Amino acid sequence: MMAKKPALDPILKLTNVGRAYHEAGRALVILKDADFSLGRGEMVALVAPSGAGKSTLLHTAGLLERPDSGDVLLDGRDCSALSDDERTAIRRNDVGFVYQFHHLLPEFTALENVMIPQMLRGLTSAAAAERAQQLLDYMKVGPRATHRPSELSGGEQQRVAIARAVANAPLVLLADEPTGNLDPQTASYVFEALEALVRQSGLSALIATHNHDLAARMDRRVTLKDGKVVDV
Repeated sequence: MMAKKPALDPILKLTNVGRAYHEAGRALVILKDADFSLGRGEMVALVAPSGAGKSTLLHTAGLLERPDSGDVLLDGRDCSALSDDERTAIRRNDVGFVYQFHHLLPEFTALENVMIPQMLRGLTSAAAAERAQQLLDYMKVGPRATHRPSELSGGEQQRVAIARAVANAPLVLLADEPTGNLDPQTASYVFEALEALVRQSGLSALIATHNHDLAARMDRRVTLKDGKVVDV
């Protein structure tokens, strides 16, 4: 199948991005003049071996790390030189993150975990609860809304984590091995729910995965080679 080209008007764009870590006087170069565009409504798989820099690329794209060089644009806005407070506000409102481990807050219920980011943005508890329940219902974990993470299965926890990631209707969803801790059947089920949510909402998503079957279901695949992002 021919790879889908990114939209001419990308929602996320990295240009000439460099990122290195310094240990014991040595520079470990992870990204080198890396370019990447994520089109509006596009779902892209990031497939690369462990240690190739997938997490660094996601963290840089999601404004968790500053690039050493180059530019990161989100919805046309250059975020490279913004203050920490400005970057935090953009992450909270416009970027959703899903990790391999769900990172749900253990003392709160599933519903409350999805409510919290909305309330941090300024929604009332009633409005946040209504949207949280809608998202949990969509992810087919609505009946488990009053359960704490320890009372949920691995697949249920990850579906709650996905609901939380999109609670503020972000522009971009970044996922780092979101099904990596799940058995193949559960991973497929969780990915189907994630894919449906992305397609229905018009989200743009960059998803790192080792699962080539799941990667093949996305619009296109990219990898990291010599610090650059290249199409597969």
